[in-house]
Amino acid sequence: MKQGLHDLAGAGLPWGAARPTPPRVPPQPGPSESGASQSGAAARERAVGAAGARGEHTHAETPIRVPRAAVQRSSVRGQILDALRTALVTGELEPGEVYSAPVLGERFGVSATPVREAMQQLALEGAVEVVPNRGFRVVRRGARELAELAEVRALLEVPVLLRLARTVPPARWTELRPLAEDTLRAAGSGCPAVYAESDRAFHRAVLSLAGNEQLVGIAEDLHRRSQWPLVGPQSRRSRPALLADATEHLALLDALTSGEVEEAGRLVGEHFGAGR
Repeated sequence: MKQGLHDLAGAGLPWGAARPTPPRVPPQPGPSESGASQSGAAARERAVGAAGARGEHTHAETPIRVPRAAVQRSSVRGQILDALRTALVTGELEPGEVYSAPVLGERFGVSATPVREAMQQLALEGAVEVVPNRGFRVVRRGARELAELAEVRALLEVPVLLRLARTVPPARWTELRPLAEDTLRAAGSGCPAVYAESDRAFHRAVLSLAGNEQLVGIAEDLHRRSQWPLVGPQSRRSRPALLADATEHLALLDALTSGEVEEAGRLVGEHFGAGR
């Protein structure tokens, strides 16, 4: 989980600009030195300016060093966050259980700080809740919450997709077919985490055709929440269920490519109606 960092010395300066030196009073040359001194100073000034214009380091610059620890912590936190999200989808982090940052840090081979920061992000997303002096409890979810998420996603995505079905040319839908086929392969693996990633990638690509980044971001958050496992016997979706979900992606693309708007509306409605 730990990784090295590039040396960032000198970063942060505008491209092609040399840092000015504090003004100072130069020693006054004698009469015989005046012309040569002024000529040499002008030559040095031109050389420094040329080097700065090329973005090269000059002795007149003062390198800026970015704190190494801060960059490393941010990088590790992102990796830990990805790992924890995967553990949530697979059910490795069990609903209702409390996990402490120090214990998880030992497991990942890092300090408790990046784990705590990643868990705080998951708390903002609604995946865990803070338990004072103990750690973070994985939220227990039921079928009702999943149905509510599916309803909100349908209200958000279905009208957009129907509008796109009437305006996007068939060739653009054909370009998305490799992503739909990726979901089918991911479903065949039977791994919910692998499928979750490919499933979000397909839906994200479809909504991106609307050209609305806010829409894509909100839909992505709702989609991620809908992928967390339930409590009870339905805690993990079976391989046949994943395959059925992926097959609907291909059927939807076929309808969109053929310009069958009504069929596309029916398919996407069923897709969300099944809680996917």
